[in-house]
Amino acid sequence: MALEYEETLYSKTLPVCKEPQKRKPKKTGKFELFQDKTGGFRFRLKASNGEVIAVSQRYRSKKSCLNGIQSVKKNTMNAEIAHLKDKR
Repeated sequence: MALEYEETLYSKTLPVCKEPQKRKPKKTGKFELFQDKTGGFRFRLKASNGEVIAVSQRYRSKKSCLNGIQSVKKNTMNAEIAHLKDKR
């Protein structure tokens, strides 16, 4: 499973400072696109500590997998958080 594509995510807000400083945005995670054993394409989302927090479905093409990454980025920015209650 060779890594095909990697995109690092950065925070959009920088700390407020009294003096102008050159600060790099904080890394918040990254998407990794890879080819699976069956030849399909998938991506995984890793947290800044390297922990895998999501893995995608299988895509037939690299282009559609990249579209999947863009969709996740776009649709999670203002996503609602639903608290599900345990039915026990």
